Amino acid sequence: MTTDPSPEDGGGHLVHEIAAAWERERPGTPVSSIRIVTPMWQLAKLFGDDRRSVLARAGVDAATLDLLSVLRRSGPPYTLSTRELSQRSLVTAGAISQRVARAEREGLVKRHPAQGRPRAVQVTLTTSGHEVVEATVDQVLHREAELISGLTPDQQSQLAELLCVLLQQVQQRVDDDRMTHVGQD
Repeated sequence: MTTDPSPEDGGGHLVHEIAAAWERERPGTPVSSIRIVTPMWQLAKLFGDDRRSVLARAGVDAATLDLLSVLRRSGPPYTLSTRELSQRSLVTAGAISQRVARAEREGLVKRHPAQGRPRAVQVTLTTSGHEVVEATVDQVLHREAELISGLTPDQQSQLAELLCVLLQQVQQRVDDDRMTHVGQD
């Protein structure tokens, strides 16, 4: 089902106008991506800005939430090595080291040597860290559910499937399967 954009559609009409103008000015140049990529960039910006706002109100920065979330999702005893944290967070070892040090200063995690591996460091979620991640993740996910509530459950499912297909195909075409945040290298 498609609907024609209207001036009240929050900018969708502009995307169609841009595509139409390029079609008129450069016949033969493929412009179909404009109708997909431009709204995705706009959505990424809106979702990112909104998430930063939710996190600011919660008093948690995105990097700390990412660290705490990775530990929380690991299941009891909520302990991972710094290497595992780096792999699961998709950031460098140096970035993990900084995140862990900051979270440890805030009493959200504890570092300790790994048994039998003298150079390895284990990081464990503290009770305080567990409370922070539980409250913050609830706020973030409830807000994001609210933001996409304009789509029916079937539409959400279809969109999720299509985005997975598109992501995999684009990753193959650009030969980059890293999962990063918008604007992150």
